[in-house]
Amino acid sequence: MPSRTTDPRGRRPRMTRAERREQLLGHARSVFADHGYEGASVEEIAARAEVSKPIVYEHFGGKEGLYGAVVDREMSLLSDGIRTALDPSVDDPDPAEQVVSDVESRVLLERATLALLDYIERRPDGFRLLSRGSGVGQASGSFATILSEVGSQVTDLLADAFAERRLDPQIAPIYAQMLVGMVAMTGQWWLDERRPSKEQVAAHLVNLAWNGLSGIERRPRLTEPERVLRRR
Repeated sequence: MPSRTTDPRGRRPRMTRAERREQLLGHARSVFADHGYEGASVEEIAARAEVSKPIVYEHFGGKEGLYGAVVDREMSLLSDGIRTALDPSVDDPDPAEQVVSDVESRVLLERATLALLDYIERRPDGFRLLSRGSGVGQASGSFATILSEVGSQVTDLLADAFAERRLDPQIAPIYAQMLVGMVAMTGQWWLDERRPSKEQVAAHLVNLAWNGLSGIERRPRLTEPERVLRRR
C-alpha cells in the first residue's frame, strides 16, 4: 500500500486515494442509513469527511455512484457471511461424500441465523441502509434479492430433509422463504432492542423454526376456510 504523503501545510498526513475512498464510503454509509437516499446530500457527506464536494465527485461521480458503491459493499459482506455459514463443505473438504444429518442441518440453520445477527451487530448502519433500500444505483440488487438468494440455498437443504420424511420437496421453497423472512424481520427488531443477547435471539429463532419443522403436517389445511372466505 502506498504510504501517506505529508500535507505541505504540515497539518496532518494526506490520505492515499484508497484511504480517502474508504473514508468516504464509511461516512456515506452513516448518512444514507440516517436519511435514506433522497434525504442524504453530498454536502453532508463531504462535511463529515472534512473534504470539499469535488473530492466526492472525483471518487464516485456523484450521489448515485456513491450510494451504489456503499450498497454493493454491504451486500457483498452480508452475502459472503451467510453463504459461508450455509456451506456444508466448510467442515468437510469433500462435499460429494456428505450426508447432512438432522443435527448438521440444525447447525447450518444456527450458523446462518448468527451470520445475519453478526452482520447487524458489526455494521448496524449497513443493515439499516440495506433494509431501507431505494433501488437506486444498486449493481447487486436489493435486500429482498439477497434474502431470496439465501432462501434458495435454504431450499436445497429443506428439499432433502422433506424427501427423507416423505414430504413433498416441491413445497420446500415456501418454508425456506418463511424461515429467511422470519430471521430478517427479527433482525430488524433486534437492531434497535439489542436485548436479549445475539446468541439468545438466534437460539429462540432456531427453536421456533426447527421445532416447527419437526412437527410439520404432510397436508396442512385451514381450520375454518369457509368462514375465512365469507368474512372477505
